[in-house]
Amino acid sequence: MAVPSSEVTAAPVNLNGEPGWTPFDAPSLVGESLRFVSGEPEGNRFRVRYFRDEQHHLHARIWFGPETEGPPGHAHGGSVAAVMDEALGLAAWAAGYPIVVGNLNVSFRNLLPLQKVVTLESEVVSVEGRKIMVHGRLFCGDTLFAEGQCLCITINKEKKS
Repeated sequence: MAVPSSEVTAAPVNLNGEPGWTPFDAPSLVGESLRFVSGEPEGNRFRVRYFRDEQHHLHARIWFGPETEGPPGHAHGGSVAAVMDEALGLAAWAAGYPIVVGNLNVSFRNLLPLQKVVTLESEVVSVEGRKIMVHGRLFCGDTLFAEGQCLCITINKEKKS
């Protein structure tokens, strides 16, 4: 039986990057819209830190907390999809393409245990007009938890009055 999130204390989680990764301030890139996944850095849902590598690919270290539970002791598929949506969309933004997600396909490979730090790596794989294709994978060591393909559509960043 799951422990109610109100009874779980927010313990420190190591979300450090790999050598050669530099911290990336994703919220400053897209503003206040990053709330659902990475909006609570000390919460019991998700904890996320973003990084860029030397090739400017976006990486994330992610902790899935007790509030993401689906199958007992494991992350809900919707929480995995939410992380993919945010991280793959951010990969396009970080590459210089202001976008919205047009289509997201997630293939689940293994159940993801709760309170485990995993890595998401992403890469912009093609650009064709306004269509930006981003691929990503969520893993820890040799275990692949999910793969995602995201079709992003560029938008005009300027707000209309």
